[in-house]
Amino acid sequence: MYHDAIVEEIHQIREEYSQSFNHNLKALFADLQKQQAESGRKVVNLSRKSGLTTRWSGRARDIGGDAKDTSRRST
Repeated sequence: MYHDAIVEEIHQIREEYSQSFNHNLKALFADLQKQQAESGRKVVNLSRKSGLTTRWSGRARDIGGDAKDTSRRST
């Protein structure tokens, strides 16, 4: 099996980081949030906005009042 030195190093760093918090996910998450807040970088939220649907859902009326229903169902 092929061993990539960079991947192995990343796994080692991740394991050491996890061990430093005794593998406590809540503590890990809190630390990552703290680092994010202290970084000063803009954080982008990619979660879906309520009220909007995907273009494939056939429910275009939820997106805008003047949009046509794009579903191809024949009833």
